[in-house]
Amino acid sequence: MDTILALKALIMGIVEGLTEFLPISSTGHLILAGSLLNFAGPGFSKEKVDVFEIVIQAGAILAVCWEYRVRIASVLGGLFTDRKAQRLVINLIIAFLPAAILGFLFSKKIKAVLFAPVPVAIAFIVGGLVILWVERRNKGRMGYSSSRIDSVDDMTPLDAFKVGCAQAFALIPGTSRSGATIIGGMLFGLSRKAATEFSFFLAIPTLFAATIYSLYKERALLSAADVPLFTVGTVAAFVSAFLCVRWLLRYISSHDFTVFAWYRILFGLVILGTAYTGVVAWVE
Repeated sequence: MDTILALKALIMGIVEGLTEFLPISSTGHLILAGSLLNFAGPGFSKEKVDVFEIVIQAGAILAVCWEYRVRIASVLGGLFTDRKAQRLVINLIIAFLPAAILGFLFSKKIKAVLFAPVPVAIAFIVGGLVILWVERRNKGRMGYSSSRIDSVDDMTPLDAFKVGCAQAFALIPGTSRSGATIIGGMLFGLSRKAATEFSFFLAIPTLFAATIYSLYKERALLSAADVPLFTVGTVAAFVSAFLCVRWLLRYISSHDFTVFAWYRILFGLVILGTAYTGVVAWVE
């Protein structure tokens, strides 16, 4: 395994884990990090990089599974007897479907047009403005204690469908899957904690499905020689995501998402500025 390539895979895994569950877009950051690192090159084609970026998401999801292992075991154990467990599973299936269907139909067109630094930068800025609007709306009209739904157990199938539709916007790179589901959930009446936890749970089927589908579809590209590099990225994603999830759960107990909105806007402006002036030669 090439040492430099392994170091790049390690960095990409860390970026994935740190950004997957924050409302700042892991896909967008991976596209930008890959561009800066020149990750695609001899021995690791652009097509393999695309698969790599999806597969290492499994590491981040395993971190969530570990953090919520007791709750997940309880849900699975009560799948045939516990109404709350059944309701959560049904809601997750409902919320999963919009993005799954639209992704299956349009993913190729989206990748061809939008998987590039400048479109990602624009999505960063637009997403940041949306977060600022939702947070201001919550403060001005609803307050922090008047949410309609304070627990994922209280969600209805319609609530789940609405969050699923919000998640579908994350097919646009730079939007952020977690940002779309969390902010969308808050917009539809979920508390900050309930929206964040449902986003975590929804990530499990969504990202595992994306990983399995990508591995199956691109299996001809991969070989046993790629396993060490994929392992480095996946393990790095697991560790960094685990630390990030722990931190985020503490953070939302006393903070809103405004700081992430400003980060998105400023980062997006920097990307656009450097691309326009030629300071950074962003590679598509």
